[in-house]
Amino acid sequence: MEEYLKETKMLNFNSAKISDLVREKGWLELDEFHKIKNIYEFVQNDILFGYNSTDILSAVEVLQDGFGQCNTKATLLMALLRSVNIPCRLHAFNQKGALPQIIYLLAPKYILHTWVEVFFNDKWIALEGVIIDKDYLYTVQQKYTEYKGIFKKFAIATKDLETVNIAWTGNDVFIQKEAVVDDYGIFSSPDILFSKHTQNMSKIKLYLYSHIGTKMMTKRVFKIRNSKK
Repeated sequence: MEEYLKETKMLNFNSAKISDLVREKGWLELDEFHKIKNIYEFVQNDILFGYNSTDILSAVEVLQDGFGQCNTKATLLMALLRSVNIPCRLHAFNQKGALPQIIYLLAPKYILHTWVEVFFNDKWIALEGVIIDKDYLYTVQQKYTEYKGIFKKFAIATKDLETVNIAWTGNDVFIQKEAVVDDYGIFSSPDILFSKHTQNMSKIKLYLYSHIGTKMMTKRVFKIRNSKK
């Protein structure tokens, strides 16, 4: 398990900002279940769902942004889990269908997508539900109360929008699983993943995505969240 506890350049959990946060929250004093639960809920709800300018941010940079999407929230979640000695790894995929149409205008057919897997009760458990904060999910659910069947809108891809539960209770939890199309496998850190795989965009598309697309999408997400009844 040593490989799944290491600090890396992106998983910089020995930084002052993360060490201070862990101490302030008292996470080290908790049992294993509540370490995972409390950290999961912090990254899920205190770090709001939104689109960072790049996937390749360190955990501290994601914390400073105060919002994140699948790949950046995964980096922060991994760093915080490792800071309290919880082994975790990254599972990478291609994804199609969960993101706003603007992404697919700027980007390739498929988007690089990740979720964190944590080792708990002698097995690996997926924590993909961390991506979407509860307020955002609630607002989308209220807008589509009559929707039936697989739901693929607003960065959500689930079999049943009405009953989907993103609270962690010790088992796998998903929110975009129904958009996964290919499996790149397991990686011990985002550093290794992004050294081998990146969003396959041209320089022009990457510039437009980073400087315009992410800002437009984050503004849209915040507008949806703030429309909560």
